[in-house]
Amino acid sequence: MKRIIQIVLSFLLIGCSSVEIVENWKNPDIDVFETNKVLIVGITSNEKAKRQFEEQLKQEYQARGIEAYTSLEVFQPDFTTKKQSEESISQLESKLIANNFDAILLTKVIGVEDKIAYKNNYGDYDETHRRFKEDFLMYQDIFYNPDYYNEYKVYHTESSLYCLCPTKDRELIWKGYIDITDPQNINETVTDYVKLVTIVLEEQGLLVPESIQEERVGEAALK
Repeated sequence: MKRIIQIVLSFLLIGCSSVEIVENWKNPDIDVFETNKVLIVGITSNEKAKRQFEEQLKQEYQARGIEAYTSLEVFQPDFTTKKQSEESISQLESKLIANNFDAILLTKVIGVEDKIAYKNNYGDYDETHRRFKEDFLMYQDIFYNPDYYNEYKVYHTESSLYCLCPTKDRELIWKGYIDITDPQNINETVTDYVKLVTIVLEEQGLLVPESIQEERVGEAALK
């Protein structure tokens, strides 16, 4: 886990990304999850972001020899915007299993938070010789002058990887909580998000290229 955090933090610092993983959990009963066919589902009101996210993550899976499909390739575009019943979801799961899908990666926005960041440069002054009234009068200006602060939004998202196992319930393999801070460019934000999810899944053995899968199988046979 420590190695995962170090790699992710290095990526964020180098890329100056606005995407950050806050917390993630992996099923302790699973070491490596070898999927052959995955469905990628994004739930958001931003149709452009949804399409781009699903397509880019699909490409990451395919580049590793894993068959992947976006939600728009499997069911109707309004499936995620209309209320579904438990029966309809069960039917969908059965259809996916019948078509050899063995995993679903579901990503959704779970909250939006308004933030205010106060600027540090309130003016030129000597911090060691400031009086109470100077401090008070200077600081109160931020409430009346918008130049003293920046308002922005933080989008809280959740990505979950589920196993579509025919003989058991739809088991949770991994869940990650990811914050997107003050997104300015959809293309850059989606790219950063996909890269972050890819890094974490790979490090935890949940997005493994076929060549590495074969190596691990060979190593296990020799033990």
